[in-house]
Amino acid sequence: MSLPLKELIKIGQTQLKEAGVGDADRDARDLYCFLDKIDTVGLMMHWQDTLQDNACEAYFDLIQRRAAGEPMQYITGVQEFMGIPFKVTPQVLIPRQDTETMIEDAIEAIEKGTLRGRPFIKAAAIKEVLDLCTGSGAIGVSIAKMCPKIKVVCSDISPEALKIAEENAQTSGCKSVKFQEGDLFSPFCGKLRKRKFDLIITNPPYIQTDVIPTLQREVKDHEPMSALDGGKDGLDFYRRIAAEAPSHLNKNGVLMMEIGYDQRISVTELLQQTAKFSDIICLQDLAGKDRIIAAKLIGK
Repeated sequence: MSLPLKELIKIGQTQLKEAGVGDADRDARDLYCFLDKIDTVGLMMHWQDTLQDNACEAYFDLIQRRAAGEPMQYITGVQEFMGIPFKVTPQVLIPRQDTETMIEDAIEAIEKGTLRGRPFIKAAAIKEVLDLCTGSGAIGVSIAKMCPKIKVVCSDISPEALKIAEENAQTSGCKSVKFQEGDLFSPFCGKLRKRKFDLIITNPPYIQTDVIPTLQREVKDHEPMSALDGGKDGLDFYRRIAAEAPSHLNKNGVLMMEIGYDQRISVTELLQQTAKFSDIICLQDLAGKDRIIAAKLIGK
């Protein structure tokens, strides 16, 4: 079966709409661009072309994957984050735009010592950064890319995720980023001393277990459960981080965590209960929702 490209994409759009895909028109076009390795300008230039059977079949295979709920990013294998193309596979969470806000705040703190324009720490105090639960490496690699003088370590419990993160660091030109495999802070607990950082930044799993089945199918059926499930109340990882992070922060070191929109009070209380953090603040994302908790280790 040969089809004009215009007709092929129209059929793809119809199939995606019938499957309940949100932006069916765009996804149908983007899938063909991915298949033929062209951009939208190239698509228009070939709009009147007639495609042969093998090309049509390859395109409809992609349409079927998307119609079944597989995220575009896993089909194409890439997600842009902070202007950097990151490789993504089903072994890593797809980086979200909401997290870019935390990166921008971290870079401001690194470069100026401020958060949203307000003094927070001493300028140039941050020299070593730990990206905890790194996944694809989006947070740590972005910081390394934007702040090349900073030493960055990325850690994750998943060896598969770390492999992707290392590849992303290499392709982004951030060859000095280091990687450690292990459960939260376990890779940094030596026999004689614990390794410390000036900034610990993390986007840990924080979705409540019983909420996960209600998420979009693209998320609940395809993204790694280990990167989503934060336990019964969504706070399992925050409890451990609040308790263990102080031992891995230098004097006046900063802890910065992404949170769910409704977790500000709970996460703030966890940090307060340790009596080891000061200047605990909550920052909002572009939609005005609570998204980031930042705090300083109380100086000794």
